[in-house]
Amino acid sequence: MHTKLPSPSAVPARWIVMGVSGCGKSEVGQRLAQALGVSFLEGDAYHSASNVAKMAAGTPLDDHDRAGWLATLQVEIAAARAREEGLVLACSALKRRYRDLLRAADPHLRFVHLSGPRDLIAERMRARTAHYMPASLLDSQLRDLEPLQDDEAGLLFDIGKPLPVLTEEILQSEGR
Repeated sequence: MHTKLPSPSAVPARWIVMGVSGCGKSEVGQRLAQALGVSFLEGDAYHSASNVAKMAAGTPLDDHDRAGWLATLQVEIAAARAREEGLVLACSALKRRYRDLLRAADPHLRFVHLSGPRDLIAERMRARTAHYMPASLLDSQLRDLEPLQDDEAGLLFDIGKPLPVLTEEILQSEGR
């Protein structure tokens, strides 16, 4: 469905675990980073206070709101590439142009798109107690989501699978 991932021996693994809020990016990203022995970055931690306040109030971010956040994440990816270090970043990366911006920092960047039924994601969002993103913003994220295209190095994974199985499938896609 998508382009073949670069050979794992060619470059240190640098991954974006992407998808809408509530799909499990953070948990899967942490597990993937641990399995690969690389650093994990939580993309949400890089949002400005004004972005967090806007989302917490139930207002979706727009492209302008996300610009500085994406630029900061791009710098983190470029720094990992310059150090020749692997990295796993949890980041919604909802639109192709966002992914292109991130990929500009590292042309070998790989994407793990976590996807599942809206009802499952909404249920997970409602069950969270310590997150600023309300379930009311799920539909706006689903509207903004542009799935990976055939020319993007990445694969789609089903969030309905148990976390160990999902992590193993991602690792297998890397050729481990």
